[in-house]
Amino acid sequence: MSALELESLLTMLRSGGPDLAAPPPKARENFEAMFAAFPIAADVTFEATALGGVPARWSNTPGASQARVLFYLHGGGYLLGSSLAYRSLFSELARASGARGLALDYRLAPENPFPAAVDDAVSGYRALLSQGIAPGSIAIAGDSAGGGLTVAMLVAARDAGLPMPAAAVAISPWVDMEGTGGTMSSKAADDPSLNREVILGMASAYLNGASPRAPLASPLYANLAGLPPLLIQVGSVEVLLDDATRLAARAAESNVAVQLEVWPGMPHVWHGFASMLSEGRDAIAGAGAFVAARFQKHQETSA
Repeated sequence: MSALELESLLTMLRSGGPDLAAPPPKARENFEAMFAAFPIAADVTFEATALGGVPARWSNTPGASQARVLFYLHGGGYLLGSSLAYRSLFSELARASGARGLALDYRLAPENPFPAAVDDAVSGYRALLSQGIAPGSIAIAGDSAGGGLTVAMLVAARDAGLPMPAAAVAISPWVDMEGTGGTMSSKAADDPSLNREVILGMASAYLNGASPRAPLASPLYANLAGLPPLLIQVGSVEVLLDDATRLAARAAESNVAVQLEVWPGMPHVWHGFASMLSEGRDAIAGAGAFVAARFQKHQETSA
């Protein structure tokens, strides 16, 4: 790690990060503008599509297996974000996994509150299966709200009788709509990106009166039994650190094969800053290796 790289990133986030508390149209504009500045590798190709009636975007990189799919659910507090904004992150994670990438443009709140995002994610996954893609050749990944949505989608898909994918990756996951984790306070001065006030505001807009402990809104309270192997990556300075550690504990209690990685000094979804931070590239590579190993295990057991 270059201490200069990290300090430069933290300074940028503290001084010029997007205003997540702005009205949704302005917050979305700010969010998209930040992500538009991230470089995209020249050898990646993208294709707009629809999956189960939900807009989505494919990514493809040289050498990627056309039979394997990294299904990505973007972050943004359920109010912001898009497959366009996340092109760099989801395509590089797919590359590291040896798969095609597919990012879903699930419906956003407050226009489309809970459970619209979960319904869209399940529809997308169901559509992949209906195209003949083997569940063992699919992995689900997401960051922040998309990390929570990854777990919620798996729970809803399991309850609907759908087969589980090979693996799942939750990056800096948000899984507690009430913001009850101790690190909401203990990391408040360290986290340059998020705070409890912003998180609760987004939760209110997403829930639209639904219970903050509804399992598909706050999968911290869901029954996680039967979920596929799960990798959780979180930074040590995040207010969401306790969301990640409590999710890992709940998964372990449910006999889910879970790996928790707490990255020292890293801020929220540092993977998105891979172009300027070596830990971002390393975390993407590690998550990709985790997924690739599960793909290979499924291939060997089904041969």
